[in-house]
Amino acid sequence: MKRMPKDNLPKPTKNQLAWQDMEMGMFIHFGLNTFNDREWGDGTDSPSTFNPTELDARQWICIAKQAGFKYVVLTAKHHDGFCLWPTETTDYSVKSSPWKNGKGDVVGECAQACREEGIGFGVYLSPWDRHEPTYNNKELYDDFYCRQLTELLTWYGPLVEIWFDGAGSEGREYDWERIMALVDKYQPDAMVFNMGRPTIRWVGNEDGVAPYPCWNTVRSARYSMFTNDSVKWLPGTPEWLPAECDVPIRKGQWFWHPNSEHNLRSLDELMDIYYRSVGHGATLLLNVAPDNRGLIPEADAKRVLEFGNEIRRRFQNPIAKTAGEGYEIHINIGHPTCINHAIIMEDIAHGERVLKYRLEAKQGNGWVTIVEGSAIGHKKIDRFADVCTDHVKLTVLEAAAHPIIREFSIYCVK
Repeated sequence: MKRMPKDNLPKPTKNQLAWQDMEMGMFIHFGLNTFNDREWGDGTDSPSTFNPTELDARQWICIAKQAGFKYVVLTAKHHDGFCLWPTETTDYSVKSSPWKNGKGDVVGECAQACREEGIGFGVYLSPWDRHEPTYNNKELYDDFYCRQLTELLTWYGPLVEIWFDGAGSEGREYDWERIMALVDKYQPDAMVFNMGRPTIRWVGNEDGVAPYPCWNTVRSARYSMFTNDSVKWLPGTPEWLPAECDVPIRKGQWFWHPNSEHNLRSLDELMDIYYRSVGHGATLLLNVAPDNRGLIPEADAKRVLEFGNEIRRRFQNPIAKTAGEGYEIHINIGHPTCINHAIIMEDIAHGERVLKYRLEAKQGNGWVTIVEGSAIGHKKIDRFADVCTDHVKLTVLEAAAHPIIREFSIYCVK
């Protein structure tokens, strides 16, 4: 068994720990694209097309909460440059739309609903802006972007996450030192996604799945789907950098499009995504897009709620669970029981220590291996064929330091 000094291990901050414990967030893509049947607007669509006459941010957030999501990230400005809040930086915003006679604020309504429902609120602010004329002037656009960011950082209360999308900005340099100084000043507790001096990283795909193993200390991440280049992070980027897995609930579309219900992922597909994101120690950010009424469509809402209910059905009531330290941890059930799932969580406040492990079930006078793995990190969910046993053993085969297991639980999922 390999041991190393504890002091050598990177560790998460308290904010990173709290974010990883949330496990699931809801992404909400909404804007001009919703009304113009687009994924990437080019900045020429008229604000007059934005008119969600039944918009109800509370509906969005209540669905998220009922399904077990702990935070929401809203596209305050996508690549088309249209702003969902009454920004003072441009007229290309809700101020110029017929919705609420130009007096509305989608960001404000979503933030308020999140506060009232006890869910974390985050914002997506695209660095790439296909409408803003100053985009071709780096200095002027940096000023413009920082003013927009400052509004979002100071108008809507505490933010749980700030989402900087790299798409469209490949090869473009922004003033990340200045941008991060604003975040540090106004929202020091917010997670920063993948750009500048991030505290969380992109998993590298839009499929919602993390590779296995998915270590928390990877030192690079891709810029976007459109390049294999790695992001250039600022000095001071922490060594501990957990992954977030983003994926749309309708295949291939982040924004709502008419007559596309056939793209809605099945419950089985969503559960497979859950196993390969949260179950690989990462955090899942599932996109659920409101339609042109400003409501999450009934079919999508139903599927999200089914998803949350199925997670609870499978994992709310373990057959048995324990916790402990050291290289062997036992669960003695006391009577023969069928099991087919196990959840293991490290106490990552002390770093990611387990490098290799084995799960075994007692069979007669001997032990049978049911799972072998490497990373555990925040959470590892293992699925295996039904085993009837009265005793299960977790053995840490290799560790960077003394193993500390926050939870070890077993289940029978049918």
